[in-house]
Order: sequence, then structure tokens, then C-alpha cells
Amino acid sequence: MHLFLTSFFVGFLVLSNIISVKLFDLWGLAILPAAAIVYVFTYPITDVIGEVYGKKAAQQTVKAGFIVQIFASIFILIAIYLPPAPFFADQDAFSAILGGSFRVIIASLTAYIVSQFLDVYIFHRLRSKHGSSKLWLRNNASTILSQLVDTTVFITVAFYGTMPTSALLALIATQYIFKVFVAIIDTPLVYFLVKKTKAAAKKESESTSISA
Repeated sequence: MHLFLTSFFVGFLVLSNIISVKLFDLWGLAILPAAAIVYVFTYPITDVIGEVYGKKAAQQTVKAGFIVQIFASIFILIAIYLPPAPFFADQDAFSAILGGSFRVIIASLTAYIVSQFLDVYIFHRLRSKHGSSKLWLRNNASTILSQLVDTTVFITVAFYGTMPTSALLALIATQYIFKVFVAIIDTPLVYFLVKKTKAAAKKESESTSISA
């Protein structure tokens, strides 16, 4: 089950990077990158892994995601610069969609590694204090605080100097409010996944014991 959750985590990361170029209008309230609807679900996954398998397992998942993002960026860059076939007429569009600027890539990787490790740290500090109770508290507290760091770091590194400070702060605020809203409503999902993952881990342990 740990491998299954890590696969989803890494898949969501790569997908969010691919679709991040698309901006959408959230009912006239905010303009958000399409990645926002995917990336927010990486935090509950690491919380579930940490809750069931421990802090070290959650950190390993975060490291795996970082390494995969680097390799994905390299291979996408290679694909962009491969000479197109004579009949391939969409090279410019392909490059525009997948070829994010170097600054945006650096911003994404920096925000990811800082916020995800912070999420794991806060989650397990609260777990050491409350034990197995108050999962809702450590899930929401760790996600809400780490998402603030993620949003602030990414937007600042990616766009500082390219727009007025007021616009920069408004972009941070609107994206953060959206992420907090998602973090709160996904709490039942975290409880459900923890329950299912613990049951699966128990079966795996029993199966291993019988085989031994």
C-alpha cells in the first residue's frame, strides 16, 4: 500500500507540473493554475503515509517525488529540443505548453522541497504530542502551514519583479485561500485513506508472517 500511495503522489506531482501552464477562472473569484486542483492532494497522501508507516517513510516519498520531478524536467526538455519530424506542425505549441521557464522550474522545485518537508515535520511533531488521536488537527495544521510556505515561495521566486507587489500579494492570497479550503474539506478523505491503509498494512504484515 505504501508503494501504491507513493505512486499516486509522484503521479500527481508530474501531472501538476504538466498542466500548470493552464490558468482557469474560479467563478470570477480568482485566477488559478490548473495544477492547483491536483497538487493540493499530495499533502494528504504524505500525511496518510506518515500516519501509517512513519515519518521516515513520508520523507522517502517526498525525496522520491523530488528526484522524479528533476528527471521529468530533463526528459521534457530533451523532447522539446529533439528535431521535429517534417510533418509535425505543432512544435511551437508543444514547446510553449511543456517548456516552462527555468525560473518557474526552480521556483516549483524550491517550494516543493521546503513545503513538503515542513508538512512532514509539523505533522509528526503534533503526532508525538497527541499520539494517534486528533488526526484532523495534525492533518489540517501541517497542510495549512506548509501550503502557505509553498504558495509564498513559489510565487515570489517565479514572479517577483515581473508584476507590482500588490498583484503578487493578491496572487498569493487567492491561491492560499483556495488551498486552505481544499485542505479542510479533504479531512474525511484522509480518515478514510488512513483506515484503508492500516487495514492493508495489517494484511501485508500477516501475510509476511505466514510466509516466514
